[in-house]
Order: sequence, then structure tokens, then C-alpha cells
Amino acid sequence: MAISTKFSATWNSSVQPRKQRKYVYKAPLHVKQSLLHSSLSPALRKKHGKRRVQVRSGDKVKVMRGSYAKKEAVVERVSVVRQKVYLQGVEYFKREGAKVAVPFVASNLQIIELTLKDQKRKLKLGAGAKAAPAKEAKKVEETKSEPVKETKTEKKEE
Repeated sequence: MAISTKFSATWNSSVQPRKQRKYVYKAPLHVKQSLLHSSLSPALRKKHGKRRVQVRSGDKVKVMRGSYAKKEAVVERVSVVRQKVYLQGVEYFKREGAKVAVPFVASNLQIIELTLKDQKRKLKLGAGAKAAPAKEAKKVEETKSEPVKETKTEKKEE
């Protein structure tokens, strides 16, 4: 019996760590791309009405975990295949003297400033800002108390 090497979305529903790793490893690029999201800073959350956004080159980020924690830098490049983010000025030296960029996992970064050169991204973030106040308006409407209607049993008792 041959083992299936193709990707399956059902692997994601499993609780087993080995299947979670398999899901990420064998995922097609459009799925891997969705895994490259980082959280927004509190100020950007209020402004855009979104919690997390996909990282792009040019965004200014803050490292939240690891030995580079609290360091702020601009995203130099994003590797969708390797699912890593590389920052400007964050490098280490190899023994032979070559500089190598440090790879970061997107979930360990927080976006401080967004690049809005792309119109699609601008529209996407604009839609989130409009959607946030609408949700609050619905909550206000739900909290209003409606008059209670009398039932037949209450009328008979009177």
C-alpha cells in the first residue's frame, strides 16, 4: 500500500503533532502564505480593526520572542516556501566571516508600521476599519430591552 504524499486539508483537524507538522510541511504555497501573519500593535489594531495581517517586505516590525526580543527593524524579505521573515540589520557572522540574515517566524513578530503602497492591501485594511464600528452598533441594538408580551396563562390569572 502506497503512502499518500499529497496534501490534505483534513490533516489540520487532527490533534496529533506529527500530523500538524505534516500539514505545514506538505502545504501548497497559498496555504503556507496564510501562515505568514503577524499580530498588529495595539494602535494599529484600533486604526484598522484587525488583529493580525500578513507580513510584507517594507513593514516595520518588533521582535517579540528569542534573543533578538524588543528589537525593531524593517522587513527585508519574506520567504513563503521556508515560512521565514528576514529583517534589515539583523545578521550574524559565520566562522568564515560571511554575513547571514537571521530567519524569524512570523508569529514571533509584531507589526508596528504597515507599508500601504499596494492598493489591494490598502483596500483590505480599509474594509476592516469600516467593519469594526458596525459590529459595535449591532451590540448596542441587541442590548436594548424589548417590551415583554403577555402570555395566555397570565391573562387567565387576571
